[in-house]
Amino acid sequence: MNKFIVGAVASTVSFAFAAEAMATEWNVSVWGKRRAFTEHVEKIAELVSEKTNGEFTMNVSYGGLSKNRENLDGISIGAFEMAQFCAGYHRDKNRVITVLELPFLGVENLEQEVAVSKAVYAHPAATDEMAQWNAKLLMTSPMPQYNLVGTGEPRDELAEFDGMRVRATGGLGQAFEAVGGVPTSVTATEAFQAMESGVVDTVAFAQHAHLSFGTINEADWWTANLNPGTVNCPVVVNIDAYESLSDAEREALDSSVDEALDHYLANYAELLERWDSVLEEKGVQKVEIAPEVIEEFRAKAATPIRDAWIADMEGQGLPGQELYDLVVKTLEEAKAGGS
Repeated sequence: MNKFIVGAVASTVSFAFAAEAMATEWNVSVWGKRRAFTEHVEKIAELVSEKTNGEFTMNVSYGGLSKNRENLDGISIGAFEMAQFCAGYHRDKNRVITVLELPFLGVENLEQEVAVSKAVYAHPAATDEMAQWNAKLLMTSPMPQYNLVGTGEPRDELAEFDGMRVRATGGLGQAFEAVGGVPTSVTATEAFQAMESGVVDTVAFAQHAHLSFGTINEADWWTANLNPGTVNCPVVVNIDAYESLSDAEREALDSSVDEALDHYLANYAELLERWDSVLEEKGVQKVEIAPEVIEEFRAKAATPIRDAWIADMEGQGLPGQELYDLVVKTLEEAKAGGS
């Protein structure tokens, strides 16, 4: 009888260990704090856990696993299984997706941003380049067109951008440089300190980031309609980790992407609806840039930077023209479809 009881206990313990071993747990590296920019990451973690009855879980870490500029490196060595990064942080490592950061592409809303990102992420050149980092592009982090907050008198003429020290990365930085600005690519988490200490006069962010990183608290004014472009920030997964998932786990993850993005878009829409009241509450002047000033900015920045980007990509053996044309075509289709 004792042998039977001992055997039964041993079997129970063995089963418990086996069940624990079967569970999948991923670490996810993001930065800052939970905000509109990370809501799809939080949502996909929630959905995956629900769909697998808690057998596949994700631990979302805000800066505890890696610095934001090093998330792609962390993915490449398997330090964690999922991460978010922005293309402008290391343009040489993710050249293909920087097409989405070209200034004045004409993207009008987040739905269109999702459409063009999905198209580029699915292009073989993008998947091949990310595979070099053992990374698979999972979903974008769609952001509105960036706009400036600044200190002192509003800068609403192009001549006033000359010498302006601006926090702007990627194609946005190039755009401001084309009209005499002096861009710096400090990370999002460093932007407030750079503004507070006077290292920069202005900061280019989407609305959620001005709130999350406190730059709105230093601002005297905000450009409501400059809309020079945005940055592209994918969420990627480690390829080895993705391929190690069971079929059911992989299905739970893949099927949750669109749901997570829908949640993100709905959440961001609420933020945009209350943005004007945020400006009023914080005493920030809303500045409307004259159409002729925006057109002058576009003429000096859009075509030259686009042509230089295409030539640079083609020179590196990448299909620059094809990628740019893909963005234009996808955007036209999205607009025709009512997005």
